[in-house]
Order: sequence, then C-alpha cells, then structure tokens
Amino acid sequence: MPAHDPVRDPARDPVRDPARDPVRATGAAQVDAYRTGPSQAVGPAVPAGPQMRDLAHRRARGAYQVDEFGFDAEFTERLIAPLFRPLYRSWFRVAVQGLPNVPDVGGALLVANHSGTIALDAIMTQLALLDEHPAHRHLRMLGADLVFQTPFLGTLARRTGHTLACAADAQRLLTQGALVGVWPEGFKGVGKRYHERYRLTRFGRGGFVAAALRAGVPIIPTAIVGAEETYPMLADARPLARLLGLPYFPITPTFPWLGPLGAIPLPSRWIIEFGEPIRTDGYSERDADDAMLVFALTDTVREAIQESLYRLLIQRGPAFG
Repeated sequence: MPAHDPVRDPARDPVRDPARDPVRATGAAQVDAYRTGPSQAVGPAVPAGPQMRDLAHRRARGAYQVDEFGFDAEFTERLIAPLFRPLYRSWFRVAVQGLPNVPDVGGALLVANHSGTIALDAIMTQLALLDEHPAHRHLRMLGADLVFQTPFLGTLARRTGHTLACAADAQRLLTQGALVGVWPEGFKGVGKRYHERYRLTRFGRGGFVAAALRAGVPIIPTAIVGAEETYPMLADARPLARLLGLPYFPITPTFPWLGPLGAIPLPSRWIIEFGEPIRTDGYSERDADDAMLVFALTDTVREAIQESLYRLLIQRGPAFG
C-alpha cells in the first residue's frame, strides 16, 4: 500500500458541510433518513415524479452532505444503488450468508477475494450490506490508484464510498467506526484467467492487517462465489493493455467479439458469505509493527477465505443453474 494520504481536489470533491460527517453517524440512522418505503429489507425506493425533481433541484443547489473522503450517502442510496439492484436480485440472484458476523455499529475490516475481470464483486458486496444487513451499513471500499486516476470514474468512486488503498486512510476510517472493505489480491485477482478461478493469489504485505491492529477492530473474512463466471477471462492481450495503460486487457467468450454486447455479464449464481470475525482487540497498537505477527494473521485470513470458497462452490452447485 502507498504510505501517503491521497490528495483531495476540492473542485472535484467539495465538502458541503464538514461539520457533519456521515462516517461518524450510526449507519442505521444515516440510512433511515433517506428511506421512503416501509420495507427496508429490500432497499430504498427510487424517487419518482415530484420526488425526483425535488431531489435534483436540491442537489443542484448544493443541499447535500459529503464527508472528508468525498462520500455522498444520499447519492449512493438514491441514485447509484438502484442501478445495480436488478443485477443483484434478478441477474446474479445473490444469496447472502453470515450477516450476524458483521457488527451493527463500530469499525470492522471486511477482507474478500477479488475476481471477475470487472470488479462487480465489490459493488455486489456493498449492496448486500446496504440492503440486507439489519443496520443497512455502508461499506467504505479501498481502491487502487488507477481507479482515482481515471476521469469520471475516480469522482464516482469517491462519491459512492471508495478511498485510496493506503494505510492512513484505512486506519482513519476504522477508528471513526466505519465498515471498511479491502480486496488484497488487487488486479492480480480480478484479472486472473478462468482456469485459475477460485484459487487465491497473494494477499500482499498485510497492510490491511496492520491497519486493523492499530484500530483494534475485527477482521471479517469474506468469500464471494459467482464473480469468476461473469466474464470468464480466457486470455490477456498484454501488448494492447500496455498501450492503453491498463493492468490487463481481457479476452472472454463474448468480448471483444460481440462489441458492446460483450460487456453484459453472464448470469452466474452468487453467494456472499461473511465469515466469523478475527478479533484484534487483544493486541496492542505496537503489535502492528511486528512483521511476523502481521504475516501470520494475513495468512490466517487468506486460509479462512480459501476454505470458505471451496465449501461454497459445493453448496452452490452449477454456476448457471
């Protein structure tokens, strides 16, 4: 992980009301303020008609709140989440397990496997916690530099809860009581070939474990089955990837052969399981500097996720059944 904080651009991420930080608010209270329907278990309703016009006018006047990282809870819930909800419910038919392992309040670090050529796994995990967790928690995700260097995508990522994957930002969010998500495999995981599916790559140097130790928050191993089949990556056109400045250029059964239609993910069945938390409150902050301890905990988290993946694959059965 980089050892520095990302540089905020006030023109791109204005803090409308810095005195009120959604990260510090209780997740349930923050979400309930935006919900309009009586059934919260299926997520907030999409505003329509006069509600949508009022929302648009109010936001055009700058009447909304953005925290110090650029996160806009209302924008995420009312405008972005409804776009992905049909994928979550009807296309991928996501089944969620282990929600009681995710605390209702307070900081926790969610660590998950990464896959799928396009990182839909992070979005589906974010939606699972927002819609189905009893406290409807927002997941604050740590992203790679490339995400924030990409025009439009970087701004959108910040608005929906992402921040740069650096130890300082992760620790600050965790200390403030946020639920933070990290995918330690990075581009090596999301860009692996189909024949390597569900086999975890390296988890880096354990920077996420050190951040959790310093904040004294639990680590929640999270296993995601289903993303590997959405865009089966058969080959990597590396010369083209280097030309475009990308970590890989995927060749799948449908892309680039079908053009824009190749961007439609295959309708695999998903399971997201939040595993039993690994507690860190028994350690001192100094233990975060113990390289052997950090390595051992990192390996423990990785093994827990790998074992869960094998078990969930048997439980799921056929990917498209």
